Amino acid sequence: MTMKLSLALAQINTSLGNVEANLVKHLDYIKDAQGSGVDLLVFPELSLTGYMLQDLVPSVVRRPSKDDQTFGPLLQASKDMDIVVGFVDEDSRHRFFIATAYLSRGEMIHVHHKVYLPTYGMFDEGRFFAWGDTVQAFDTRFGRVGVLTCEDFWHASPPYLLWLDGADLMLFHSASPGRGLGEAPQLESARWVEHINQAYASLFTTFVAHTNRVGFEDGISFWGGATLYDPDGELVVKGPYHEEALTITEVDLKKIHHTRSKIPLLRDERTGMMQKELQRILEKRDLGNR
Repeated sequence: MTMKLSLALAQINTSLGNVEANLVKHLDYIKDAQGSGVDLLVFPELSLTGYMLQDLVPSVVRRPSKDDQTFGPLLQASKDMDIVVGFVDEDSRHRFFIATAYLSRGEMIHVHHKVYLPTYGMFDEGRFFAWGDTVQAFDTRFGRVGVLTCEDFWHASPPYLLWLDGADLMLFHSASPGRGLGEAPQLESARWVEHINQAYASLFTTFVAHTNRVGFEDGISFWGGATLYDPDGELVVKGPYHEEALTITEVDLKKIHHTRSKIPLLRDERTGMMQKELQRILEKRDLGNR
């Protein structure tokens, strides 16, 4: 397992529904990252399609396989560098998912289907997508990794499950719109995301990387602001707001050993008690609904 890796966070502006144009942009960023010796490159949520898809959803479906016209070039590029991309997936029953693919050494290693679909306020994901029902870490050449998409990490349970499943590097990506003007220098939505990502890094003594898209889509602005927090909850690097950027940094996985030696939160986590109490709560809820 590699103890140090060069991580790049790509905050890009995507073209709504134009997978071909978005693929060209991906390949350009991949080329730049390869030239900088990057080991792992992470793109935002729905990076290949754009976010406000609505009725366009069926037309932008892609398969993470070598014979797919979009994923073929991406898988080829992943022979030299691991790549995380966002796309629309479809299952055998023709349900559509907001999906994330982790590509490595020319193979598709893992696909995550977004498990929490915001359908409130300005968000309408539940009308067009099905929700995923698994949260799993997976093995890479850098160790065990976990991927979550936007609303997934606004809930405490998915990062907690990744932590228990062995993820020492959590990769979060989003298409988070800018919301909430206040006295702080950043938008309220940016402040909140950065706050919870720092909290997860501290609570789970792990690395938490996040990249968010930029640009405008249907009058909505996306704020960018890629970050990496280390197992002590310290900010390692931060990308700019409101502009495309490739933010490159080093992840020293030996830092996890140092932090967990001082703060053994994972060692002391009582998963058996958690299982017992969750079962009690669920049984109580079931009785209350009868």
